[in-house]
Order: sequence, then structure tokens, then C-alpha cells
Amino acid sequence: MTRVFSLSLLCLLSLASFVQAEEKTHPGYRVLGCDKGKVTILAADGKTVEWQVPCKITAHDLQLLENGNLLMPTSNTTIVEMTPNKKVVWEYTSKPIDSNKGKIEIHAFQRLKDGRTMIAESGNGRIIEIDADGKIVHEMKLTRDKPSSHSDTRQVRKLDSGNYLVACESDGKVREYDKDGKIVWEYKLDLGDRKASPGHGVEGHGTSVYSAVRLANGNTLIGGGNNNRVLEVDPAGKTVWSVDQKELPGITLAWVTTVQALPNGNVIIGNCHAGPDNPQLIEVTRDKKVVWSLKNFETFGNSLAVGQVLDVPGVVR
Repeated sequence: MTRVFSLSLLCLLSLASFVQAEEKTHPGYRVLGCDKGKVTILAADGKTVEWQVPCKITAHDLQLLENGNLLMPTSNTTIVEMTPNKKVVWEYTSKPIDSNKGKIEIHAFQRLKDGRTMIAESGNGRIIEIDADGKIVHEMKLTRDKPSSHSDTRQVRKLDSGNYLVACESDGKVREYDKDGKIVWEYKLDLGDRKASPGHGVEGHGTSVYSAVRLANGNTLIGGGNNNRVLEVDPAGKTVWSVDQKELPGITLAWVTTVQALPNGNVIIGNCHAGPDNPQLIEVTRDKKVVWSLKNFETFGNSLAVGQVLDVPGVVR
């Protein structure tokens, strides 16, 4: 009996050593992000700059296209497609519509499978789709409880169904619209048993939601913004998984921005405004174990609003 127990213990110790070795040898990820006035692709070592171009604004969205070009903003109102050689081959500038007496800011865009480009226009309060010639071929009005040119939306994605999944930052809600602008699903964020408090850092707390991703199982993964957490909710609005502000050992979440759902079930969390003591990107397993993180305050900084890992095999949502 003692011999069997010893062998079992030895096997467990060997497995633990193997798991630790696997963690230490994580290959890392190339990372696309924007901070410190530049859009940057960082090598998998987390240090080497592979590609970089100036960006005058704080970008809230980026998309590396299948052709190798990059969809990125060059101002609050202009989106361009840029080649690896930094040549602009397509651009679109949004302008105020008649009902908008204020500014416009673009915080979300997406090159669609049919070649169109989707743009969410905060201020104009609408989502538009643009063809290759810059012509608006579809327009959808947003429902806005608290209209704001700065925060009508953050991340917006068109779903395979043709609907739009919208993080309505100022309203503190994630809404799914059909193509005609009808709300077909909605989730309202709460404060999670904490009081609201001002600020962009770890001390700030509210319901200014940043991102939402529709998962293959029909649930929605939410980057809570200054809600300081990640939530997965089912179609009925029930929370089925979450990562709270101080649930990861040694890490405090601040403004949770982009979230990516990896094919292996892990989640990449964008942790903006959290200060140099915390990583800017975090990969966490479903049992809330951190297996990779990025902390590079030389290339990026404390305002890495959009950060994405690249070259992951399979479908990243």
C-alpha cells in the first residue's frame, strides 16, 4: 500500500513539474496594439518591435486583415487601410449628419467578409457599411439613452447572423441589433456590489462597458470597461463565468478593454490604466489560472486601449 501511494505521489509530482515547465516555455504571442502615439506589432518575445507607425489618437480598435494590411484610425473621424510598407490604399472620413450638431468619434470598425467596411459613428449615433468606393451601402440607427460623441459605442462587431453586437459605453449596456436597428438582445451591467467611483485607474468603478464577443455556444463575453471585470453571460443574461478585479493572484484589473476568446477556451484580457505594477494583457484559463501576460511599459504604456494577440491557430472570437 505504501509503495502504491509513493508511486502515485511521484506521478503527481512529475505531472506538476511538467505543468510548470509548460508554463515557463509558453511561446508568447505577437501583439498588435496602440499606445504612446504609435500603432505597433510586437514580437512574441514581448520586447522586439516588428512594425510601427505613428498614430495621433488613442485608437480603440484595430484589425489586421487577411491580406496583411492593417485597418486603423488616423484621426477621430478617419479610418485607413495601410499596407506593411505603410502605404494607404483605402480610407474613409466620417462627417456629421444633419441631426448631429456636435462632433464625431469612431471607436469601432470592421472589414466584413463581403469586402465592405463597418464603421460605428459615435455622435452620429449610427452604424454604417461602406463599399470599396467609399459609398454608404447600409445604415442603422443606434438606440441611445445617453447620447455622447465620445462614448455612444466602444467595440462593435457584426455577427455571422447579420446582426450587430454593440458595447454601448455611456449606456452601460451590451445590445444586439438586427440589420434594421431593432434591439433583439440586451444586457445591462451592474456595479457588482461596489459603489461607483470616478477615475480611469484601479480606483475607478462604473458600468462603462468596452467590448463584447459572441461565443460559439451563444453566450456573450464582455470586457466590462471600468466595471473592472470580465463577464460571460448566457442568452437569458445569467452570469456563467467571470473574472473579478482582484481575483487573479498579484493582478488588479482596471479598465478592462478588449477580450479575445481563444480556440482552447482561454481568454485574453486587456487591462488598461492599471499602472506599471500590472500587466497590460493577460491570458487566463477557464479555471482562472494566468498562463501568459504582457507587461511592456516601454513600447506601450498605461493607455493600451486596444491590444490583440496574433497568429493563433483556429478561430479567435
